[in-house]
Amino acid sequence: MNAHTPFAKARRRELALLAMAVIGIVTCVFAMPSARADGLEEIRKFSVLKVAVPQDFPPFGTVDADLLLQGYDIDMARLIADGLGVKVELVPVTSANRIPFLIARKVHLVVSSLGRTSDREQVIDFSIAYAPFFNGVFGPAGQKVNTVQDLAGKTIGVTRGAVEDLEITRIAPSTTTIKRFEDNSGTLLAFISGQVELIATGNIVAAAILAKNPPIRPEVKFLIRSSPCHVGLNKGEMRLLDAVNAIITRARADGSLNAIARKWLGAELPKDL
Repeated sequence: MNAHTPFAKARRRELALLAMAVIGIVTCVFAMPSARADGLEEIRKFSVLKVAVPQDFPPFGTVDADLLLQGYDIDMARLIADGLGVKVELVPVTSANRIPFLIARKVHLVVSSLGRTSDREQVIDFSIAYAPFFNGVFGPAGQKVNTVQDLAGKTIGVTRGAVEDLEITRIAPSTTTIKRFEDNSGTLLAFISGQVELIATGNIVAAAILAKNPPIRPEVKFLIRSSPCHVGLNKGEMRLLDAVNAIITRARADGSLNAIARKWLGAELPKDL
């Protein structure tokens, strides 16, 4: 990854903020061990759940023509609030400030396409997964591709320099033809126009294709790398964590979570989520 890309810069900012948060937590633990209120108790007392959500990362969170928040994470935040029997207050955040907002107790939860990493686990806790976030190989229904070995003799499109490019180059059989395009738009156009049989991309990119109802619709064939989304909570909020996990578990069982996935990702939830 280029160290000067916006993603890399945002990642460095997040790591710096995480380090500061760790220091803050240690200080609070020793200085004010009894000052923290129970999160679930506070939510129920005021009948409001404050949730950090994205506003510039479709299809997980964006604003519509009326400047109202919409997306997978927005629906998820509302589902959790409904499960707790309270109103929801949506707090727009960026990737860099979503965890600091949680640590500072400006919000009770982070529902913002948050992946679980060892760095973050030092600072916050995570619920069970509620949404898929992965890189994979996609193709039309007629393509019988289930494993990387099935790429032999196939033509696959990738975005030059992306994670998918690096992984497919590393694992694909030698008879695979890899066509590289300069951006996601070029890769998607190549797939829709039939220049390539398959594409390797992220599920949110594939969802963007599906939203346009193209004549050739991509279906996931197999995963390259998975980093599902979790709800973020402050450390020690075990009652709130148990409640959130119970809501997600019920939503999986009754189909409501799958409905959110179909609505925003255009696909069923993976069975192993």
